[in-house]
Amino acid sequence: MDLKSYEQEKFALADIIRSAQAVDTKDQALHQECRHLLTRLAEDRFNLLVVGRFSRGKSTLMNALLGGDLLPTGIVPLTSVITTVRYGSRKQAVLHFNGRTLNREIPLTQLAEYVTQQSNPGNVKGLAYAEIELPVEILRRGFFFVDSPGLGSSIAENSQTTERFLPEADAFILVTSYDSPLSEEEDRILHRIRFTNKRLFIVVNKQDTVQTEERVQALAFVLERLKRFSFSEAPQVFSLSAREALQGKLAGSKRGVGESGIAALEAELLRFLTEERAKAFLANMYERTGALLAQRSMLYGASKQDNPFLPLIERLKNLRKADIDTDDKWGVPGTSKQDISRSAVSLQLEPRSGCGICGSVLGDIFQFLSKYQYELTIQPDAQREHAQRGGFCPLHTWQYENLSSPYGVCTAYPLLVHRIAGELEQFAASICGNNETGLDLKNLPANVRTCKICEVRIASEERAVHQAAAEARDAIASGRTALGACCLPHLAAVIAVLGPGQPTQMLLHAHAYLLERTAEDLQRYALRHDALRRYLTSEEERSASHLALLLLAGHKSVSAPWSVESIF
Repeated sequence: MDLKSYEQEKFALADIIRSAQAVDTKDQALHQECRHLLTRLAEDRFNLLVVGRFSRGKSTLMNALLGGDLLPTGIVPLTSVITTVRYGSRKQAVLHFNGRTLNREIPLTQLAEYVTQQSNPGNVKGLAYAEIELPVEILRRGFFFVDSPGLGSSIAENSQTTERFLPEADAFILVTSYDSPLSEEEDRILHRIRFTNKRLFIVVNKQDTVQTEERVQALAFVLERLKRFSFSEAPQVFSLSAREALQGKLAGSKRGVGESGIAALEAELLRFLTEERAKAFLANMYERTGALLAQRSMLYGASKQDNPFLPLIERLKNLRKADIDTDDKWGVPGTSKQDISRSAVSLQLEPRSGCGICGSVLGDIFQFLSKYQYELTIQPDAQREHAQRGGFCPLHTWQYENLSSPYGVCTAYPLLVHRIAGELEQFAASICGNNETGLDLKNLPANVRTCKICEVRIASEERAVHQAAAEARDAIASGRTALGACCLPHLAAVIAVLGPGQPTQMLLHAHAYLLERTAEDLQRYALRHDALRRYLTSEEERSASHLALLLLAGHKSVSAPWSVESIF
């Protein structure tokens, strides 16, 4: 099971619980029981607590695991403040203060003003904890890194704060180093971790500072010391250089990352999350959901007829069976069973419309209307042409109204309104008894063939589609990694221009990845909404409903009752 499969299984469980909740919307006890289960699903996260003496390289290690120089380093010693690292749409820090309900968002560059002894001595600013939000994929799927205050600093509260947080952790990384492995402070925290019965990973950092023989001796010393603690499960020990790992990832050097030793730690962390903790969590949720459904089903007596909970129990059994049969089980409709991996090309969303082509059309229409609505106000020739065309099509009539004024409409539209009135009178006069006439009121207003703004739209759309196709070809030739996203109608138009080939394959893959991410954001938002945990949602999750519709249908001011395929 991978992280995507784990999430999709939680969403499937949430669907079953929602169905149970809907059986009787007036049953408050049922509503509360289902809400409690949904809350547990929504709040699920993997708290990985990183502990160790200050200057061991904890922040550098987390930066290496996150894949970038994202967290501030060298902030020593820290005040007695826990710092969590979670997913966010943009890089920032969110400060939570004791006794205050309002949080404060600050740039990461200002974090040191609140978490260092120099700027916040003794935590006089009353900071409860700091949250660092980063747009990193592993965090998006439930990883929460927790950076504890350094052990062994001159601030006694640091060690106490770290020890108080131990019960909240799902697993621990103890970071020591080759210069003085397993100090007294680290021994004390190991004793506390042992009684939590949680998984422990030992990282011996700075392997690049010692020779091979010294490394062997230090690791043997660490392994021997660990025997003294009688862990129920012996912690795994990893030798690495966080500095070399971070440098390798920043430089895109697979060799550098490989030589740093971090790959083994990353693989084991993911294995633990997906094979041990995730399965234990899901098993618990299956048990609790099944108990709820069985209890509710019994209230209907022995008769199976009209028992709404029996189909839900069957759905739960089938879902559980699929979970037991195979790890590679989840096929989201429309996708392969394998997770859609990150595309080599990143798609840039147009700020207003999502689709870059829709954005180009909106811009061209706005520029045209800004000038033309003024011409309609003052130029008789423009007013006559407008009347002959039948005005604008319905879509563009209301776009014109947004830019114009009542005075502008009153000066631009009399000729058109007079013309329509005259034609209606002629139609009325031509009707004799029940004889049919050539009356067709649908042809009186403008349509796509006569609307002047439609001409602008079609020309703009054609230019933008061919430009997007050219950029896709250029991306293959030049190695360009950023392209504009398209809504589905415009994606079809671009691919029609490109034809079969590598550019088309690249665009399809990139848009599949974008749509898959959007679908997951929709599911996360719905789950957290049901659980009354909307404060846990990211900016992407809050905007997912709007983005999904933009990607599927295009912008509402560009979409029209005619199909884009008819234009090309």
